[in-house]
Amino acid sequence: MSAPAANGASLDGRVAWVTGGGSGIGLAGAIELARGGCRVVVSGRDAAKLDEAIRQAAAQGVTAGAIEAMPLDVADASAVGRAARAIEARHGGVDILVNSAGINFPKRYWCETDAETFAQVLAVNLHGATYCTLAVARGMRARGSGTVINVASFAGFHYEYITGPAYTASKAALMALTHSFNIEECVNGLRATALCPGEVATPILKQRPVQPSEADKARMLQEADLGRTIRFIAEQPPHVCINQLVISPVWNRTYVADAPVQRRKAA
Repeated sequence: MSAPAANGASLDGRVAWVTGGGSGIGLAGAIELARGGCRVVVSGRDAAKLDEAIRQAAAQGVTAGAIEAMPLDVADASAVGRAARAIEARHGGVDILVNSAGINFPKRYWCETDAETFAQVLAVNLHGATYCTLAVARGMRARGSGTVINVASFAGFHYEYITGPAYTASKAALMALTHSFNIEECVNGLRATALCPGEVATPILKQRPVQPSEADKARMLQEADLGRTIRFIAEQPPHVCINQLVISPVWNRTYVADAPVQRRKAA
């Protein structure tokens, strides 16, 4: 367990709830928060995937029992409420919420997507984060402290083609949700961050219509980069709010004019 940054807040004994914690950014964040001393609950729809995530964390030196699994579909508001109450009963409330659950689909562009696909993306990426935040906000307010980290996207900060309209809209809305939380809850000692990463080499890339090459993925942000960033945000002193943090790979395909992008054209 490593010490927090100088003048930062200790994570020892804090309770963190990480959605989308079975892989990718969520798992990387859970590992770093556990290393910092948090008791971490990871959620995701696939129980077997969560069990594997805990094994991966142990292989990376996380103390046994520091991370526990709680299967959950964040798009189910009732289930989210039950999960939050279970965490509170077991650990005494959530101090740090990381809304990392997110999906996208290959069928993502206008005139090839459909209403059901669009709704699924919003249900997880936006509504899921809303339900989880609602489930913990009153407890945070009662304790006078709490940190919400919403994993948004560079696509919500700098609109782009490759992510498609549903994903882009969900992440832009998640950024607005973050700022509205700070507007209301700053007087109660609560804070939220919209974390906006550029391309990250995570399993969600498998849902791209055209998957990036291994060479391109090597130049992207890596999961561990986001794990360290999540911990950095959580360890800020209680009087500090990082409203928005944008992080991208140096070689940013959004900016590179000759980066390969396959556009859909009408037949």
